[in-house]
Amino acid sequence: MKSKTNIVEEPLADYKKAEEDLLRKALSSSYTERFHTMTRLMKMNIILKSAKVIHKKMD
Repeated sequence: MKSKTNIVEEPLADYKKAEEDLLRKALSSSYTERFHTMTRLMKMNIILKSAKVIHKKMD
């Protein structure tokens, strides 16, 4: 029988409530705010699409 005495248990997050809160906030925003959010996401998509990841090997 294995004992798990050293494991830290995190409290369970209430994902459903967090999702509902985000949805309420999004639905309460105006059309102008939604438009600005969408254009920001579109700009970010364009920037990330053309991004080039460069890395060097670590010794």
